[in-house]
Amino acid sequence: MNDRTWARVKKYTELQGTSGQEHAIRQSFRSDLEPLVDTIHQEGLGGVYGVKEGQQGPRVMFSAHMDEVGFIVTDILPSGALKVAALGGWNPAVISSQRFTLFTSKGNYPIISSSVSPHLLRGSAHGPQMPTVEDVLFDGGFLDKDEAWSFGVRPGDFIVPQVSTVMTANKRRVISKSWDNRFGLVTILDALEELENVQTPNTLIMGANVQEEVGLRGAHGAVNLLKPDIFFAVDSSAADDTSGQIGHQGILDQGTLLRVFDPTVVMPLRLKEFLLSVAEDNHIPYQYFVSKGGTDAAAAQTELTGVPAVALGVASRYIHTHQTVWSIKDFEASKAFVVAIAKNLDDANLKTIMGD
Repeated sequence: MNDRTWARVKKYTELQGTSGQEHAIRQSFRSDLEPLVDTIHQEGLGGVYGVKEGQQGPRVMFSAHMDEVGFIVTDILPSGALKVAALGGWNPAVISSQRFTLFTSKGNYPIISSSVSPHLLRGSAHGPQMPTVEDVLFDGGFLDKDEAWSFGVRPGDFIVPQVSTVMTANKRRVISKSWDNRFGLVTILDALEELENVQTPNTLIMGANVQEEVGLRGAHGAVNLLKPDIFFAVDSSAADDTSGQIGHQGILDQGTLLRVFDPTVVMPLRLKEFLLSVAEDNHIPYQYFVSKGGTDAAAAQTELTGVPAVALGVASRYIHTHQTVWSIKDFEASKAFVVAIAKNLDDANLKTIMGD
């Protein structure tokens, strides 16, 4: 990974923006995207896409999403602590005792998620219980509800993880938050730089939507606005490779994902064949992947008259937490895959993908 890409990784993974609060990410992404494309488009919910004109051919859409998981304030207790609802999927076991930023109309403040000290569990007949999201309070150190209110805290304010991005000791992996899905933003920007002087056999539509983590909401408007012939969600999926058991999928350092099935998308047969040929012809390492969750490909495929859609990307450990571990090798393979698809997806290949 070169210094330019590393700086981009740090910038986008350390930026904070959960579903419905993507404005800081959008502003930065739009600024970086604009010099690399011919036109910029923004859909009604806030997704931003650049169009790069190539030769006459299909409209090929690569779509990341800007939002990360976080929380939204639902109530302020008399003590000054905050009750929240989750924005995106969280394992309740990983929420407690973490640092976050609380975004309010009057400023941004440090805040932590509550936990129960072991001293207070002594003598308990039942021992510690697994909390629910609703059980976890957030503590900004406010003296009481009135003081929190005076600092601008209101229901509807956003709470986002606060984490620094670092490289591991072997310089082969990275620890960060929000690789789901700042991975997609970095990949799209890097890929467009590699394609800057390339005339592709298609029109490329490359960008990122909003509110993916709360129900794949942004992709619907983006697809209807830009009308692609084919859609690729560029996203990070959950790795399952730490236990050492045989048969698990999503292995770090094994390459980009060929996501053949999840509960929302079955990869079309001829699309799978095309992607396999692109990966193998370009010597791009890949791994088959079956997921229990969905991506924006699910939303895209149901729009217009039906859009062939699939997710591309990487497997990353511990997603939807403060600390994700991901592979530089996998990131580079996935970026190469996006570039190779963009160079090869012409009218003839689309006709084959769409054929009976």
